[in-house]
Amino acid sequence: MIKGKWFFCMVLCAASSLVSAQKIVYSEPDRDDTRRMNFDIIGKIDGNFLVYKNIRNSNSIVLFNDEMKQASKVNLDFLPDYDRMINVDFFAYGNFFYMIYQYQKRNIIYCMAVKLDGNGKKISDIMEMDTTRIGFAANNKIYTVLTSEDKSKLIVFKINSKNKRLYFMTTMLYDNNLQLLKKSRLTIPMEDRDEYLNEFNLDNDGDLVFTKILRSNNDNISQAYFIIKPAADDTLRANELKLDKIYLDEIHIKVDNFNKRYLITSFYYLQRRGNIEGFYYYIWDIKSATTFRQDTISFNDDLRKEARGENSTRMAFNDYFIRNIIIKKDGGFLIASECYYTTSRYNSWNRWDYLYGSPFSSPMGYYYYSPYYNNLWWNSRYYNSSNVRYHADNITVLSFDENGKLQWSNVIGKSQFDDQSDDEISFQLMNTGGQLHFLFNDFERRTNLLNDYTLSPDGQLNHNPTLKNLDRGYEFMPKYGKQVSAKQIIIPCIHRNLICFAKIDYN
Repeated sequence: MIKGKWFFCMVLCAASSLVSAQKIVYSEPDRDDTRRMNFDIIGKIDGNFLVYKNIRNSNSIVLFNDEMKQASKVNLDFLPDYDRMINVDFFAYGNFFYMIYQYQKRNIIYCMAVKLDGNGKKISDIMEMDTTRIGFAANNKIYTVLTSEDKSKLIVFKINSKNKRLYFMTTMLYDNNLQLLKKSRLTIPMEDRDEYLNEFNLDNDGDLVFTKILRSNNDNISQAYFIIKPAADDTLRANELKLDKIYLDEIHIKVDNFNKRYLITSFYYLQRRGNIEGFYYYIWDIKSATTFRQDTISFNDDLRKEARGENSTRMAFNDYFIRNIIIKKDGGFLIASECYYTTSRYNSWNRWDYLYGSPFSSPMGYYYYSPYYNNLWWNSRYYNSSNVRYHADNITVLSFDENGKLQWSNVIGKSQFDDQSDDEISFQLMNTGGQLHFLFNDFERRTNLLNDYTLSPDGQLNHNPTLKNLDRGYEFMPKYGKQVSAKQIIIPCIHRNLICFAKIDYN
């Protein structure tokens, strides 16, 4: 009997330890931090958690300590007061970060960079990276800025599309000290009016890789290339994807820096605007400059039945979109996709209208546009005044081995919806090394509560206990969250109609 009591006590202690291992602390919102505030979670620098805030013409960086108490607020008074700010990007390092911003003054777009420390203080002179003369007021960014996985390289590029048959591309490659390594001016032939550029990535060697696709009348992709711009060269190397009687959806590129490969993947169809059949993937070996492997993986009926939600088995994946691609050290990979759609009293949802009516269908601005992959309806805080309901349902995760063979699949069941905005639906993925955490809201007892599901490397799914300090007065916006360390993530949330930030610790 004593042994039984001791065992029961041990179980309780273990359960208590598991729950307390996940802890949430919240910041206090400022009274001006309304839902319309623009923000960017910069990261964890020198022990501080930094968040950029923009409210009309006011720009600041707020520092939070480990308990999410505001340590200080730094006004970015070096930014132009009366000129048009267009875009800002942040790139965090261990004890500093770069802020790269674009603004318009008269008919010139400026791309500027500045280095700041963990206290949000400027520790370098402001650097002019490039300028572009235009004859209009720009509403969209002209320059795209990317960094490599190890943050050793950073690239700034722009594309002039005035000549519809011949695009002009300017690239500027920098090291992590923002020393210019190479500036190139290149031309990209665009043989067909329905050709577009898409999905840019930078590898650790400074090579830029992107896709050029043929999509007629907002249809499926019938022809596709991936193009490599080597770091030290002024050339582009195009390689065609061999699409044998299949059509592609939205192409994604993931750099495998460890194995020196590029993974290119997409949903595929057997007929134009048909049903999604499965995944297509193509692996390019960088060292040998050859195709390592390409194949298609069709979805079987068991997976379709589990993933389908409200759809029929045959149409199970027609509302799915690829959200995350994770590369394993052995060269295998994992793909997470989510069922996302909208409903309206007036219009039926159409995948091609929403997904492919994107910035790539016409140049942004006037002659210049930023072709970097950016679905405006996904991960953008847009409020729709029309009667539209946003839905984000099941998450399907598939794991492939180093030979591209399917190892396992799993479906995380959820059913989310919201009206006018999709701020609080969808999910955020956190990788703690031994597990993948899928964080999303679930409607329970008339309240949205943040849920945490974990996937183990062998595909075992576990619904974790309710997070400690989960306050019902906070409405989380998980998809805007950012992992800031191996065991910490910052997620914005709404409290009394104001934006604040929650830090989750996995100890």
